[in-house]
Amino acid sequence: MEKDFTGKVVLVTGGSRGIGRGISLKFATLGADIVIDYFRNRPAAEATAREIEALGAKATIVRGNVGDPTKVKALFEEVARAHGHLDVLVNNAASGVARSAMELDAQAWDWTMNINARALLFCAQEAVKLMEGRQGKIVSISSLGSQLAMPKYTAVGVSKAALEALTRYLAIELAPRGVCVNAVAAGAVETEALKLYTPEQRSSMLWQTTPAGRMVLPEDVANVVAFLCSPAAWMIRGQTLIVDGGVSVSPVMGL
Repeated sequence: MEKDFTGKVVLVTGGSRGIGRGISLKFATLGADIVIDYFRNRPAAEATAREIEALGAKATIVRGNVGDPTKVKALFEEVARAHGHLDVLVNNAASGVARSAMELDAQAWDWTMNINARALLFCAQEAVKLMEGRQGKIVSISSLGSQLAMPKYTAVGVSKAALEALTRYLAIELAPRGVCVNAVAAGAVETEALKLYTPEQRSSMLWQTTPAGRMVLPEDVANVVAFLCSPAAWMIRGQTLIVDGGVSVSPVMGL
């Protein structure tokens, strides 16, 4: 896929750290110009932008909370001002509250659902306006929690299940408009987010060693996202591809 995306504009929500950073850098190596959406950490966004520019690509930084529909509109207005169009939306920004179902309150539930699921709907509505005639691609980042019940993952898991269902509906509705929609469900990815767990919690997590022999890296997810946005994947629609090193299909590698 070398330089398949030259001249393309790619928006990555939550694109400055972790999986989002990996995706931003991957598309930059393929020749795309990157719009990095961030919420709180501008220094991280600026650092990733410098990495993108070192690769010879253009980087635009935009601050926006994708959980707020009014901020979503402002985000895409900024994309339109900077580039005039959009070729790829990577719906990556995510958040969540680590509580069991019995501990969840309305605020925690709404926050998680708004960022992880509702954002895709409103981002897609705005993105397609900038993708007309460009064979646009939308890819969302999900997780194994959409299908597997994991401790203290109720709100996030349900939000990711909703995200995958919405991916299917959007894939069918947007196909006549020339927009291809899919998702990638990642297993545990080796990012800064794992620092939220104590050493004791991490040592008990069987998914640290996958059948593939290592944890999933942001680059692994980024490679699949780039493939789904390439011409080679044009006939893949409404699917969620799993990138987990085989954890979800292994009877001895439980979560």
